[in-house]
Amino acid sequence: MVSGFAVSSETDAANTADKNASYKLETVRYVSAGHILVNTYDEAVELKKRIDNGESFEKLAYMYSKCPSSERGGSLGSFGRGQMVKPFENAAFNLKTGEVSEPVKTEFGWHLIKVYDRKS
Repeated sequence: MVSGFAVSSETDAANTADKNASYKLETVRYVSAGHILVNTYDEAVELKKRIDNGESFEKLAYMYSKCPSSERGGSLGSFGRGQMVKPFENAAFNLKTGEVSEPVKTEFGWHLIKVYDRKS
């Protein structure tokens, strides 16, 4: 079995692994990310729509985020597992480079997270 799929040969196993690369055979140890922190789900949804329509994540972070990181366009730098609250960590470590999350709820409010880099 490869990634939970039954296969009949090494060639099938390699092809299955290639086709299912989204199952992350790599172990990501660190991500570099930024975020926008707002008070409500509705604010986060509206900002996500604006980002999806081409507005700059960093500019919106600077303008709307209530986190001190807003001064850096939302940049949090690099962090490893266990350094952020769990819902934030889970979202950040499951994003692809350049991807922006859907709204994520934590004890601090609602976040949009953008991953800049992933390191194994």
